[in-house]
Amino acid sequence: MRKIQLWRTGLGIASWLALVMSYKPVDTAKGVETVAGDKFDQSWISTLILVCAFPLVIALFAFAAQGARRGLYLRRSLKSLGAVAALMGSMATFPLAVAPDPETAGFRDAIGTPGMVVLITLCAWSLGFALYGIMLCLMHVFRTADIHEVLPPILATMLVWVMAALDVINNENAEVPVLARILFLLGAPVTVTVLSYWELYRLRKYHNLTVRRALGR
Repeated sequence: MRKIQLWRTGLGIASWLALVMSYKPVDTAKGVETVAGDKFDQSWISTLILVCAFPLVIALFAFAAQGARRGLYLRRSLKSLGAVAALMGSMATFPLAVAPDPETAGFRDAIGTPGMVVLITLCAWSLGFALYGIMLCLMHVFRTADIHEVLPPILATMLVWVMAALDVINNENAEVPVLARILFLLGAPVTVTVLSYWELYRLRKYHNLTVRRALGR
């Protein structure tokens, strides 16, 4: 499954690059910066959607479970909540370090120059941590396999279809021809859905793990 996920990720990046090179201006440094910024924004939005959906899905999953499973899943969710808190905490350092005055003037005066050096260093470290964390969070769906193995494919499927709906609502890639736009729009949700279904199939076939069994029903 990990190999298939890596292949899907690689193909998704390759198709995105092909779309960008064909239909978007990247012949200048500003164009490259704009495209890279758009991709980061999309990844960050995906992560935020997961953050918002995560407590609701986990709560529904846990309270739908029978007997002792309910408490077990809630306890296991602490690891995933820790991943969420670590990522949000890393991103929280950016406004403090780069926000313009006067919004943070009082705070900067209070910590002084030594404090600003520490804060900027922390911000620089957090940048790498956040970028790597976003990638891992999207790939491993906030470690929800630690709660139960059937959760990552369910959450991943939900995420890609929500993102596809947002792309339609926001009229993303409006300059791309209709056929290419439809193929690009449906490519991610369809492939992720198929992969998630296959993952659930393999969990049932080789490990006797199903959503019904996970809930004790």
